[in-house]
Amino acid sequence: MSDSVIDDTVEHRREIKSFVLRAGRMTTGQRRGWEECWEKWGLQKDDGPLNISEAFGREAPVVLEIGYGMGLSLVAMAEAESDKNFIGIEVHRPGVGSLLNEAQIAGINNLRTYCDDAVEVLRDCIADGSLSRVQIYFPDPWHKKRHHKRRLIQPKFIEAIKPKLAVGGVIHLATDWENYAEQMMEVMSAAEGFKNQEGEGQYSPRPDFRPLTKFEKRGHRLGHGVWDLLFERTE
Repeated sequence: MSDSVIDDTVEHRREIKSFVLRAGRMTTGQRRGWEECWEKWGLQKDDGPLNISEAFGREAPVVLEIGYGMGLSLVAMAEAESDKNFIGIEVHRPGVGSLLNEAQIAGINNLRTYCDDAVEVLRDCIADGSLSRVQIYFPDPWHKKRHHKRRLIQPKFIEAIKPKLAVGGVIHLATDWENYAEQMMEVMSAAEGFKNQEGEGQYSPRPDFRPLTKFEKRGHRLGHGVWDLLFERTE
């Protein structure tokens, strides 16, 4: 095996998970992110409740992203919205390494990350009413009908997120699968204590703060749609 990659295998035996674990390999840059940045920017679920102002060294609105992939968009958002504190949750180590490496290259300090299951991090680490925005972009669509039950956006998961948001805080969802967008709309419209910022049953234009990814740009050229949903906590 080349010294530019390392094997990444982690066992997770949990009844409820926000992810499906896939083996991965780290590039040199991703490994560098881990080695040089995890100690200063990584957060541990086992440390329990997070003191956000202590973790960032300041008070600021907090944005939480669940499942950020390789982290390029999250780094771009943290760089563009320097007045906010950003927390990412991603279970795949190569993605976490990529995020950390890109954050170091960008020279930003308002981004922290967990490498664990979002369900457990929300439950054990994030204080009620502490978040101004929760964003979940392009989660696994599980496009086969028999697999729809595996989709992340389900009533129980939204119920777990709701208390973590401050009143007035927003859940922002995005998908490029129309069927999943319809399910997201159904789940969010039925969730108590939320209102659709765009109006009942309406999808939102992509907000300026969500970067347009290369994948999304390619999809636009091919005529593929992307659906954004922004729901605000009202109570």
